[in-house]
Amino acid sequence: MKKEDSQQQNQLDFEPFYEALEEDPKLLDEAIEILLDMVELETNSIKKVALYIKEDSRNLYKEIVELSKSKQDKGNTPSCCGGL
Repeated sequence: MKKEDSQQQNQLDFEPFYEALEEDPKLLDEAIEILLDMVELETNSIKKVALYIKEDSRNLYKEIVELSKSKQDKGNTPSCCGGL
């Protein structure tokens, strides 16, 4: 019983955090940047995050792949053209 109360309290403590991230894009960007910095140091974590995105967030995964492709395409053009 005490364990359930503790878990419920932990969930309640995070609600304002989640709401703030939903309401303020700058906070969300900052939180994602912090998460990526944490994950960047651990190769296995990067792979786990990538797999999670691929499996659970197909739209985000597709968007990341498209951005990656467009960056690669821009890298193949002369710098005088600005990648256009």
